[in-house]
Amino acid sequence: MKKLIIATCCILMLVSCKKDFIDLNPPSNLNSTTFYKTESDMNQAVLSAYTGLLDEYRNPFIRLGEIRSDNTTYSWLAGNPADDNGIDVFASPLLPENGYPNNCWNLGYNVILRCNIVTTRIGNVTFKDEKLKNQYIAEARFVRALMYFWLNRVFGGYGLNNELLGVINVDKEITPAEAYKLNRSSLQSTYDLIVGDLKFAEENLPASYSGNNIGRVTKWGAKGLLSKVYMTMAGYPLNKGTEYYTLAAQKAEEVINTSGATLVPSYADLFDVGKKNSSESLFEIQFQKGSPNGVTGSPWNNDFAPRFSDKEVVLVGDKGGVNSPTGDMSRAYETGDPRKYVSMRDSWISSKNGAMQNERYVRKYYDVSTSGSDNGNNWIELRLADVYLLDAEALVRTGGDKSKAISYVNKIRQRARNTKGDPAITPPSDLLKDYTLTDFANDNALLLAIEKERRVELAFENHRWFDLVRTGRAKDVMIAEQAVDGFAPFTWSDNMLAYPIPTTVMQSNPGKIIQNKGYIQF
Repeated sequence: MKKLIIATCCILMLVSCKKDFIDLNPPSNLNSTTFYKTESDMNQAVLSAYTGLLDEYRNPFIRLGEIRSDNTTYSWLAGNPADDNGIDVFASPLLPENGYPNNCWNLGYNVILRCNIVTTRIGNVTFKDEKLKNQYIAEARFVRALMYFWLNRVFGGYGLNNELLGVINVDKEITPAEAYKLNRSSLQSTYDLIVGDLKFAEENLPASYSGNNIGRVTKWGAKGLLSKVYMTMAGYPLNKGTEYYTLAAQKAEEVINTSGATLVPSYADLFDVGKKNSSESLFEIQFQKGSPNGVTGSPWNNDFAPRFSDKEVVLVGDKGGVNSPTGDMSRAYETGDPRKYVSMRDSWISSKNGAMQNERYVRKYYDVSTSGSDNGNNWIELRLADVYLLDAEALVRTGGDKSKAISYVNKIRQRARNTKGDPAITPPSDLLKDYTLTDFANDNALLLAIEKERRVELAFENHRWFDLVRTGRAKDVMIAEQAVDGFAPFTWSDNMLAYPIPTTVMQSNPGKIIQNKGYIQF
């Protein structure tokens, strides 16, 4: 798909995305009697669904999954932007007008629209091979499930009516008139839609691809995401508990034991732009630099660079000062952990005066842009190390094999200590030593060790905030981090665990769409 993705841009330019959810009917330029007639047409429609993911991962997801957490903040902001502070430091009100949740909603439903075009239109297309037809449906349903999973974790929670609400379930093409009748579904029913899509996907996707198709989702990506969905359902706010932790472990074991996926030898290899879609990767969002106007490039190397740095940090393009690691994140790494050197820096040296600038920045997504912020990094949404750590946590929470759980954590640590780290640091002799059962007084201590391992292994990959929410740890962790890192004190409310439904959505169906607790109902 790395090459096919550019060809898909011509379709993307035809797709319009208006500023409210009711624009869920097919875009008029694509709603054509001359399109969606052949296998090739449907392949282009599937690729359009994949490519719709690019804008979500470029911008709002970073804010909602990383900057919201104790992992990152901003090293530079112009003035006092309410949108950014509302996400980051909790002290400013997080308003329904905030642009980041609003963009997440709009872009998410634009992707869902594209998926629904595939699943609705494909029934009228004749395929030589029904297996390929089901594969295309499965790909669209996987992407739809991924978007609903994000939307549910961002917006799902207790509504003003005290019910657990998800988002708006749309699993087919609809008219504007039908859209006006929709309201939020229960949180459970949205997860039911996600699980149904992923079960279909795991049964109908191939185990692997070759050539230009590498990058399309496989059955192992579907199984891995289903494991994560079950883990989330087991925790807050559905709190389905042991049954779902067991389901999560079962799916994780299928990936670990039968997928053929392996940890790459060096942690640094995961983020090398020349080694994308590695043996560890279960699903990556495919970016490629060098397309016209940079429409398929990724911006993170530039966005995350210190705002007033020059070529000391990035060689070409802008610098944003976004997603700067917190002091707490810097301290989370054990002394000499090579993952810190791969992932971030605590400072940089000015080429103008040779002075050290004590400004932290993410280094994990390094590339040299063609111009502006046009880099070639993929975004790894799901990888084997994530699944190992999910399985380890699920085993502990269900009273399962704790020795196996610890062995999974140790696999991650072994790979980390065999990675080349900071040459200025002499690592200790017991660097990232293997854990044993005797290291942990109880299950809670082991769970905290797994949580910490997830934090440093998956740092800056958009997992941290949702891990804290589902485990019920967000309140304690965020209050402690804000105090240690010197942010203004704030009063915690569990309403902070869900983002507000955007104002434009509320206004499009006033009185029908229930707002989340803590925010204003229109």
